[in-house]
Amino acid sequence: MRTMGVEHGIFKNIRVYWTAFIVYWGIVLFGYDTGIGGGVVSATYFLEHFGLLRADGTRDQRRVDAVSSNVVSVLQAGAFFGALGSAPLSAKIGRKYTLFLFSVIFSVGAILTTVAETPERGLAEIYAGRVIAGIGIGAISAVAPAFVSECSPKEVRGRITGLFQIMVTTGVMISYFVNYGVGIHIPTGVNVWRIPFALQLVPAGIMFFGLLTVKESPRFLASVGKNKEALRNLAYLRREPIDSEDVLAEMAEIEAAIEEEREARRDLGLKEAFLGKGNLVRFVIAFVIFFFQQWTGQNSVNYYAPQIFESIGFAARKRVIKVVATTVFVIFGVEALGRKRSLFISAMGMGTFFFIIGPLPWVYVSDIFPTRTRHYGLALASSSQWLWNFVISKITPSLVTALGYKLFLMFASINIGGMGVFSLLIPETKGRSLEEMDIIFGSISKEQREADIEKRAREMHRPASSHSASTEQKV
Repeated sequence: MRTMGVEHGIFKNIRVYWTAFIVYWGIVLFGYDTGIGGGVVSATYFLEHFGLLRADGTRDQRRVDAVSSNVVSVLQAGAFFGALGSAPLSAKIGRKYTLFLFSVIFSVGAILTTVAETPERGLAEIYAGRVIAGIGIGAISAVAPAFVSECSPKEVRGRITGLFQIMVTTGVMISYFVNYGVGIHIPTGVNVWRIPFALQLVPAGIMFFGLLTVKESPRFLASVGKNKEALRNLAYLRREPIDSEDVLAEMAEIEAAIEEEREARRDLGLKEAFLGKGNLVRFVIAFVIFFFQQWTGQNSVNYYAPQIFESIGFAARKRVIKVVATTVFVIFGVEALGRKRSLFISAMGMGTFFFIIGPLPWVYVSDIFPTRTRHYGLALASSSQWLWNFVISKITPSLVTALGYKLFLMFASINIGGMGVFSLLIPETKGRSLEEMDIIFGSISKEQREADIEKRAREMHRPASSHSASTEQKV
């Protein structure tokens, strides 16, 4: 007999939370790497070692701005291509093994930035390492939310998927404290950049070895015809027996949705992303929502806090507040208020206090795509995020110089006039299964879906009965 805690408490979904915890260590990398670059480049010894100071000891500001924007932006450039490249690989080998592969690629880049030393080649090694690490981060940022979303039950999917942003802000916070600590205790020597860059390997290692303890996405397995394994993994994640009515009902819904996609979009291949009924609008939403997210101003502060604020200490304290605010909002707000209303509140809040981040874009785009095109949808969303990330990281130093305090007014206007209005136009996804998104976006009618689910449920029971009968005859 199961305890009440297992049936109704957090322990019911503990395996899903564990999956998210492991997978999202790759997202800690996302935050850590986006925050670490600006602090490293602003260190006096780094500037001196790589010849960015004039003979009188003052900064060559033009060169400092160029190197600073390069160190930050080459990561985004690599991430853009990593996000796009992850889609076909994730569709071929699965979410879990794609994350394995790109965690190794990321580690190669992290090692290259760590061993950089000589003034002649050091910057080139850092640039190359950041590009390679960016490829890994871009792919991880596209695959991780899809993996977690596909494993999560609809009742808590928003909360679990929203852990993505908590891990991002945690990673950035850690990067600020690392830069702060290194600046105080190790002001000179190659460890000024080696320690911050080497610490990237810690979350990468946790994710790599942690992936050995998690199961592949049941929805991915069903999409490639491995239905028996998909059913076993689904039952494992739900902590239910394999013949549980709830598990069989969810599996029937998954299979019905996948079969509908196959029939409706047979022979369309990659074109189904745009030609499939109800798909184009989802891709437009995924691209536009991250366009607005990146122009809210949050990453301008994340990347260049040492340059924007008077000291790294202030930025570190600000990051603690941001992590707490994000955690509270994800845990209590996403499921209670819904995705659409939470996104609107986030936009209004950021418009007023633009540095308060909302995790909703990642939660929302993880919800809306069907199984067969989810890897492409998340790849587009992630690549959009990294594309505008790259643009922001390149132009922020110039904007700070040119606009001063007006930069904050610009970001506030984009939040309220852009993201705020956009969030009112998109449909709500709270409490709906991933398969129900096809109904919401008009790919199929509710009546047809119910008929298909009933058909799949009958087919799932029929083989079991036949198998039992044949076994009895043999005995």
